[in-house]
Amino acid sequence: MPNEQRPWHKSSYSANGGNCVEVSEGATTHLRDTQNRGLAELSLPKAEWSALLHALRTR
Repeated sequence: MPNEQRPWHKSSYSANGGNCVEVSEGATTHLRDTQNRGLAELSLPKAEWSALLHALRTR
């Protein structure tokens, strides 16, 4: 699905500052920097995204 049609939301940990991460979750999770949306994005399969969140929460 093209970027424009994917539902994106900001991280709940992003402050109102401008250093934010946006996420689009589904079978594949996509992450991007709100200040550089068109520059690049990281794509992770659902299992890897879940493992990353688990690792971050248990740190």
